[in-house]
Amino acid sequence: MKFYLINGSNRKKFNTAQLLDAVAEGITDEIEKQEKQAEVEIIDLYNINYKGCKSCLHCKKIDGKYYGTCPIKDDLHTLLPKLWKSDAIVFGSPIYFGNVTGQMRSFLERLIFPKFVYGKETLAKKKPTAFIYTMNVTKEFSDEQYTQSVYSTIERFIEYTFGKPYSYKAYDTYQFKDYSLYEHYIFDVDAKKKQKEEQFPKDLEEAYNIGVQLVHDALKKRIG
Repeated sequence: MKFYLINGSNRKKFNTAQLLDAVAEGITDEIEKQEKQAEVEIIDLYNINYKGCKSCLHCKKIDGKYYGTCPIKDDLHTLLPKLWKSDAIVFGSPIYFGNVTGQMRSFLERLIFPKFVYGKETLAKKKPTAFIYTMNVTKEFSDEQYTQSVYSTIERFIEYTFGKPYSYKAYDTYQFKDYSLYEHYIFDVDAKKKQKEEQFPKDLEEAYNIGVQLVHDALKKRIG
């Protein structure tokens, strides 16, 4: 079995990365508990060279050489087929300006569009998926502003392509290692610290549980 975790953040040891590590731990522990064999690989999008969809439409050309795949020769060329064949995919991204990072957005275009068929069932293998979002705004701010539409849009296309994803949002996360070094006027540093100490461990636990659940779902897919 193969599980891929996609990190859409450049901060390799911060909030999003820590949550994905917790998912990986949940997967690994549950695989061992189930006495199965599996690989878990984390892909850091900021470490690889690629661009978003170019709308060349080769993936849609009937009987074409690249029908259902992507012809662009970059670092996603060999990675995408592995993801399409995998047993589960977990996506993780911070929210920048009310949306996932540009790296994640471009990646999703390349991952999903080749398997997207206008008016017909997707070409992709169905599989368990999850999307974990991190953001330094509160849940109330997120609900009142614009990000809910972002979540639903992204998850609608993931659901169409692979199946309905698990969705988890870590709110009000710690943004700076040392708030005194950066200009800001709206953050209560003590409240931020309290949130990190009290809430983030719960976020990590939820991420771990998602990993456990993905193993159960992936095993059911294999049996089915």
